[in-house]
Amino acid sequence: MDCKCATGYYGDQCDKDAQIRVVCGGNYLIIGAKEDFFKYHNVPLESLHLANKSCRAQRVVIGGVSYYISRISKDLYATCGGKPLEKNFTHITYSLSLLSDPQVTGNIIRNPVIKMDYSCVYPYIRRISLPFPVVPFSSETVMRMDELDAKIQMMLYTDQSYTRAYRKAPTIELRDKVYVEVTVTEPADFFLLRINECWATQSSQPKEGLFHTLLLNGCVDDQTVSFHNMSAGETGRNGESSTIRYSFDMFRFTGESHSLYLHCTVQLCEPDDYKSCTPNCNSITKREAVRGDPTNQGLLSYGPIRIEMPDRPHSSILMAVVVPVAAVWTVGFFLIILITVAKAGSRRLTQVEQRSQ
Repeated sequence: MDCKCATGYYGDQCDKDAQIRVVCGGNYLIIGAKEDFFKYHNVPLESLHLANKSCRAQRVVIGGVSYYISRISKDLYATCGGKPLEKNFTHITYSLSLLSDPQVTGNIIRNPVIKMDYSCVYPYIRRISLPFPVVPFSSETVMRMDELDAKIQMMLYTDQSYTRAYRKAPTIELRDKVYVEVTVTEPADFFLLRINECWATQSSQPKEGLFHTLLLNGCVDDQTVSFHNMSAGETGRNGESSTIRYSFDMFRFTGESHSLYLHCTVQLCEPDDYKSCTPNCNSITKREAVRGDPTNQGLLSYGPIRIEMPDRPHSSILMAVVVPVAAVWTVGFFLIILITVAKAGSRRLTQVEQRSQ
């Protein structure tokens, strides 16, 4: 049985309208819900806290909507009353509760007490020392939006299934597909992501030397570029989710360098802001006019991407030229010998005939 409450009303079966959200960041934990939800239950902001009452909630506005949230760093987990960590061989779990103080009137309590239990599960990473560094081949940047830190990552994959990323600098043949994924890794599936521009350079510096544009103002600027959906075989769009996948045909610059670097500028949008996050690529005038706010953009750079050049056996080419030439000279030389022998034979025959007469 499904239940849907009218706007501004909440109930046991339809509190999902409160948009209760938990965000598990790399170094922080957040829980929050709409301000209207707490007001409906007559719970003031000053009464919300974690197990330790000194860790109070706060009010933030996200996309024009007010929320009451609790945000703490992992360093304050124990101080704020976090439950004992749960560990197994692969993961570690942080568990907390957001509580409200009972609203006492005289000697009675009429309104319910809020208690929200929440957990964040992280991979259990144990650090060891190695004689050499192990560095995943990717590019990351951190952007801050509406009191949240978002981590964005760009990686290249071996094929259109997007299941196996390159673990070292990739080497790709000319005209082969280059599969790119840009995604918000923290918090996952929260913000919408839009790529504003992508371009390739010979230099690791994004604004230095030769360059070639792939995406401009969120739209395709290279005829080989295609967006891919998360579902295999479907065409995707820019700005509709927290992950963007696209591909282009490998190329090289006219210079001597046989490698290139990929750069992309990205921006974050509110979870329901599809209209402003999706670029309009149908109108040329709008495409030229719409540009992302440079103060609200992050830059990702990836590389080097090496071009696999076909083997050019110069010795074979030389032989291909020299052998025919040598053959011509040889044939000519024998022809000259034959002509000389023929002439000599003709002279001798003439001399014999003259003597016999």
